[in-house]
Amino acid sequence: MKIFKDENIQLNQQYENKLEAILAAGEILVKNGYVAESYIQDMLAREEEVSTYIGNNIAIPHGIVKSVEKIHSSGISLLQVPEGVDFDGNTAYLVFGIAGKNNEHLEILGQIATICSELENVEIIRHATSKAEILKIFEEVVV
Repeated sequence: MKIFKDENIQLNQQYENKLEAILAAGEILVKNGYVAESYIQDMLAREEEVSTYIGNNIAIPHGIVKSVEKIHSSGISLLQVPEGVDFDGNTAYLVFGIAGKNNEHLEILGQIATICSELENVEIIRHATSKAEILKIFEEVVV
């Protein structure tokens, strides 16, 4: 499943808080046709329930169970935030917005986890100067 694309990545972003970052991650998913605009509200609702910060300086905002009808196709966005953004006392340098159709979000999460379980990869992505550098890491790991 190749859903990680150049147009879904934004480099050198800065956000005042996690809500701005979640909105930006969601906007990419909307703009590129993966989800309905109302999916962003579900991403914010998920964040109110429980932080989507998962460790290793990574946050993965996504929708709630009822979001499924708002997903047109599986997609992933990536915000590179070199200076970091606060997620409830944790600093996220990479913010992945995800939407998975037919439980594909589990596969997406697995791919992110595989790559980002190594802090070296997180740092490479955090400091990448081109989208091609980031895509290369994902292409090497994702079949």
